[in-house]
Amino acid sequence: MLQLSGISKNYGTRQVLNDVSFTVANNRLTGFVGGNGAGKTTTMRIILGVLTADGGSVTIDGEPVQTTQRRRFGYMPEERGLYPKMGVLDQVAYFARLHGYTKRDAVQKATALLEELSLGERLTDKIESLSLGNQQRVQIAASLVHDPEVLILDEPFSGLDPIAVDTVAQVLQSRAAQGVSVLFSSHQLDVVERLCDDLVIIAGGHIRAAGSRDALREQYASNQYELVSTADTGWLRTQPGIQVTAFDGGNAQFIADQPAAAHAALRTALTHGEVTSFSPLRPTLAQIFKEVIQ
Repeated sequence: MLQLSGISKNYGTRQVLNDVSFTVANNRLTGFVGGNGAGKTTTMRIILGVLTADGGSVTIDGEPVQTTQRRRFGYMPEERGLYPKMGVLDQVAYFARLHGYTKRDAVQKATALLEELSLGERLTDKIESLSLGNQQRVQIAASLVHDPEVLILDEPFSGLDPIAVDTVAQVLQSRAAQGVSVLFSSHQLDVVERLCDDLVIIAGGHIRAAGSRDALREQYASNQYELVSTADTGWLRTQPGIQVTAFDGGNAQFIADQPAAAHAALRTALTHGEVTSFSPLRPTLAQIFKEVIQ
């Protein structure tokens, strides 16, 4: 388990990180989201030792992260870090060699990984001949080729089409299932919400929210409900303490000024007809994000 505690970072008089604390657990995908300049990349670079924090600590399994531990990390920067004239397989195998693999093992490992990322037909192509999306997948392969225990990815889904997003998502999910701690940043909130077990939201160098996806949706849920009935639900518009936000015959969404008003609406609905569904509405990640960064 990777843990950040009280991380701070200043550039001169400008503080870019302030008391940044969160956990990246084993076997879980953690999404790291925030606007441009929020502090995501700086945080990742501190985890990797590229930058030095002015305060706080980064530990793995309770021990301070040192060079030895960082050899077990995989990292994909947002910027391209590939050699454009090299072939795809040669490129990824080269990174495996840097981690101590023999030439034979490096080629085998790189080939299997590129095939898993649906690049098996592009092994001999030069990097510069690939689309940006395929270059992104090669870069992901380079971060994975040494079987890291911690995986840090900065915008891994940038430039990928929906099919490629699914391919990369399956690869990341399989690594998390094998025990890898995965932290990735992304501006694609729908992808983060779909994939992640845990979420960290940062704005202005401060962590604004952190926790499991389901816990955060529960925490930031408003008193909004959905009612589905066999009868028309137009009567909700005159129900005390109820504000209807969406209506379509027997299907209505509404905000209750307090839980008692919602329960009263349910009791009234049962007198009008059969209620097939009644449940609170949970906010999306995009809605939570907008709320916490205000």
